[in-house]
Amino acid sequence: MSEPDSGEPPAGLRLTTAEWGMWQAFRNGSSHDLRAGEAELDDPNSEHSWGPQRTVRARVIALLLLHGPAALLGRVAALHLTGAYITGRLNLSGGVIEPYLELRHCRFEHEVLLPEARLNTARLVNCYIPRLEAARVHTEGDLHLARCSIPDGIRLTDASIGTDLLLNEATVGSGRRIRAIAADGLQVSQELQASLLVTDGEVSLRGATIGGSLFMYGSVLRNRHGRYALHAPQLTVDQSAHFADAEPDRARLIQGTTPPTGTQNPFSPSGISRHRTKRFECTGSVKLDDGRFGGALVLDNARFHLERDQELSLRRITTPELCFTSQAPERGVVVLSGATVENLVDKVGSWPRDERLWMAGFSYQQLIHRGHFSLQQRLQWLATATPEYSPGPYEQLAGVYRNSGEDADARAVLLEKHRRRRETLPLAGKLWGYLQDWTVAYGYRPGRAALWMAIIWASGALFFTEQPPPPLKGDEAPQWNAPLYALDLLLPVISFGHDTAWSPLGWNQWVAAMMILLGWVLATTVAAGATRLLRRQ
Repeated sequence: MSEPDSGEPPAGLRLTTAEWGMWQAFRNGSSHDLRAGEAELDDPNSEHSWGPQRTVRARVIALLLLHGPAALLGRVAALHLTGAYITGRLNLSGGVIEPYLELRHCRFEHEVLLPEARLNTARLVNCYIPRLEAARVHTEGDLHLARCSIPDGIRLTDASIGTDLLLNEATVGSGRRIRAIAADGLQVSQELQASLLVTDGEVSLRGATIGGSLFMYGSVLRNRHGRYALHAPQLTVDQSAHFADAEPDRARLIQGTTPPTGTQNPFSPSGISRHRTKRFECTGSVKLDDGRFGGALVLDNARFHLERDQELSLRRITTPELCFTSQAPERGVVVLSGATVENLVDKVGSWPRDERLWMAGFSYQQLIHRGHFSLQQRLQWLATATPEYSPGPYEQLAGVYRNSGEDADARAVLLEKHRRRRETLPLAGKLWGYLQDWTVAYGYRPGRAALWMAIIWASGALFFTEQPPPPLKGDEAPQWNAPLYALDLLLPVISFGHDTAWSPLGWNQWVAAMMILLGWVLATTVAAGATRLLRRQ
């Protein structure tokens, strides 16, 4: 850093009283506070004008940060400025900024330019900034924009943040642009905290990488003039991403583990009510396709307001746990096609009830219910997701039930799969399907097949008691036994010698043939059911 010999400002700069105080505070590493002491007058978003006593020029701030004087002995040069009206355009593009930067309760006249700048830590807290341009900015430490109002949006494309990025309680608009926050390719080494964030315009995090967690507790994302409220395909979060309520027990995460100086606890009496809960709300499409979440993706009690042609899209995401306990959107489509999760945490009311759920190729290993979620409701969940019959979702659910030891539920799911498939068959196939369903439930209820075998055996025994067939060889025929003869006809493979000793004629021959045919069908069904039971044990 270059420095004047005496630490005095350059000749001709003509510092004002406010600027002279800021200059000396910079060398001293202390705070320079220009506030009036009244909350209404000190609000950067108010319409009250701030006079010369609170005005500093952006060029003076740039001079301090880029080529400022040396610190006083025993001090560290830093810019701590509070309550200032900063005129002109603060342009630090491409600069290397070594001093610590903290601006609180400040009002900027024009946009702040930080493209390709390199900083250590920058904290802008509760400031009014028309627009922040910071594409490819690099920070060694934090970048804080907590409680700032930025009506024309933020650009953080390909930015690299050394530790945390904080957007808690910020209000960001898009001006005449589409995007409120453009942060494609953003890299944050630790956490991205954006709780209680309010945006009007698209939030774009395409291809962003977050080394810690992403928090959006109680945030409100709106895009009334574009398609996406949150556009974040190929987002990578090493830990967990949370889109959920802002509750009192989450105050630390909303305030931040490295809170900006002056940020009050949002659940203190002077902030949000201690008992108030703010919902995460999103108006517009959400796209998290191909995202990778190392810990969990949590959509808990969130509200999604979609139009008919909009989506909550989670295509091909990968995460150990998906917590989908949001409120079901009234319109739009929920898409889970190709997603891979280990634990699916959900509840009945989170899923659309009509044909607005798509999950072809959705893979999960375990179901964890919030509240009651019956088997019939789960089957309705599958029917909603497959308006056109597809076997995959049914086989996936049956496999999960089987792996959890719920073999009866697994069979019920596979039975429902056959019933859905039956509706796609021609008339002959449908009739055969109804017969299989009514008699043996497609083989998934072997007890019913055993019951039918008992009924057919008893009926056959009664029939042949009344109409015994003549012996095939009169001298060699065993003693007649109608129940044993009926059993010999009905059981395949096993023979007691009666079926070959008698020669049924006429109707007896047709009845015997029918018993043999039904015996093969029913015995095969019973054997298949017994095999599944033994394999399970």
